[in-house]
Amino acid sequence: MYIVVFVTCQNVDEARKIAKALLSKRLAACINILPQIESIYWWKNKIEESKEVLLIIKSKTALLNELIAEVKSLHSYETPEIIALPIIGGHTNYIKWLDQETSR
Repeated sequence: MYIVVFVTCQNVDEARKIAKALLSKRLAACINILPQIESIYWWKNKIEESKEVLLIIKSKTALLNELIAEVKSLHSYETPEIIALPIIGGHTNYIKWLDQETSR
């Protein structure tokens, strides 16, 4: 029912823009921005290295498709990383808060 979504971004400005859009549309309750991560990955048949920014987004499973569409509309990457993991438990009051903040 609840998820954590990871999205890597090109820079902090892009990360903030995406975070604010998701929050303003109630597609997320909270988003952490982790600056200066280093990513090493395959892209177009070669290994690439990049400095990126990671968004950790707390949301609901029911909002995932809309969240993905919003991220893709704002993201600079051809194929942005958008992956969701289930939240299998947590502090009851936090989960209630997450639910309230993503209700429209």
